[in-house]
Amino acid sequence: MIFAMKKIILASASPRRKEILEITGLEFIVCASDYKENLDLSLTPRKLARFLSRKKAETVSRKYKNSIIIAADTFIVFKNRLLGKPHSNKEAEKMIEMLNGKKHSVITGFTIIDTRRDKVLSRSVETTVYFKRNTKKEIKAYVGSKEPMGKAGSYAVQGLGAILIEKIDGDFFNVMGLPLSALTKSLKKFGVHVLN
Repeated sequence: MIFAMKKIILASASPRRKEILEITGLEFIVCASDYKENLDLSLTPRKLARFLSRKKAETVSRKYKNSIIIAADTFIVFKNRLLGKPHSNKEAEKMIEMLNGKKHSVITGFTIIDTRRDKVLSRSVETTVYFKRNTKKEIKAYVGSKEPMGKAGSYAVQGLGAILIEKIDGDFFNVMGLPLSALTKSLKKFGVHVLN
């Protein structure tokens, strides 16, 4: 039985996070956070992911009383460099060529806030993604599909981008933007149970 007394708010504009949370069967509403991210803070990637997710959650939490707020932030780390979303096909091609035949980390920080009890929990989850060796022609064709635009690291694991990947170590949903297993485990601490 799925049971949640408080209103659940997903503080994200990401359609992928919404899709992942819908898997749980929990009823929730979406309210995107207007927090302006700063990736230049001198924090480790995992701390940065937690910090950004907390700021997003706090921004939305001010609008809702007696609610559970869920926020997340995901980015790619390759050789101590953070990779965000490409702004052009050329940039997308460059990113994929950088990751080509190598491994990288996908880090998601998530924060849950109970606005009634002022209870806050922040965690981060890391998944390792291994790209197979793709040809220049394959990379150009993938970038030509327009899928890389708006995706951290220039690929979508749940789409055509899966063809670029050899294997994944860790939570698949984390690579999409929301680590479902860790999130549902953490939600239990707030009285929200997916499987009863």
